[in-house]
Amino acid sequence: MNKINYQKWLDKKTDEIIKSGNVPSLLLHSCCAPCSSYVIEYLSQYFKITVYYYNPNISPKEEYYYRASEQKRLIEGMPVKNKVDFEESDYIPDEFYRLCVGLENAPEGGERCERCFELRLKKTAELAARENFDYFTTTLTISPLKNAQLINDIGKRLAEKYGVKYLFSDFKKKEGYKRSIELSKKYGLYRQNYCGCIFSKKQ
Repeated sequence: MNKINYQKWLDKKTDEIIKSGNVPSLLLHSCCAPCSSYVIEYLSQYFKITVYYYNPNISPKEEYYYRASEQKRLIEGMPVKNKVDFEESDYIPDEFYRLCVGLENAPEGGERCERCFELRLKKTAELAARENFDYFTTTLTISPLKNAQLINDIGKRLAEKYGVKYLFSDFKKKEGYKRSIELSKKYGLYRQNYCGCIFSKKQ
């Protein structure tokens, strides 16, 4: 199977949006402020964004709430072309631990992570469909450690299931990850040294 150039797809999509003169709505799942920084800077030129913070995988709860507060602080302090809103889900870690049964010792980046991606994207797709967003997507593809093809395949599948368009991405392209580091320094953002879950912290 040929590898898809998701950045080229996204460039084409943003060109279409500019030509249309419309500003579509986008529900953007975010794992943390640093990862979202470049994505917000980039996509807010073309979309009305609501950042959706749904991450039941994050442990402990103090870490979860601190990352959420950093996300809000970034949105409040970052200049954008189109207004960015914020929506935070309830913190229910059992939603994550239920899908990890039997996969506690799986390697980082394996099936446990795939299930985690799907859990968070599923909740995002459900909310996007319920609240009539034009698109949904996630900041997860900005990480050099995460498989963009896998994440986009999950997004495509959920888009078909819930009837809402998925915005394909590979945000690490065009030096997106590098820009996220620059923005994190600019805004003094907390950059965690593990993905978020107790398993990644141990590994």
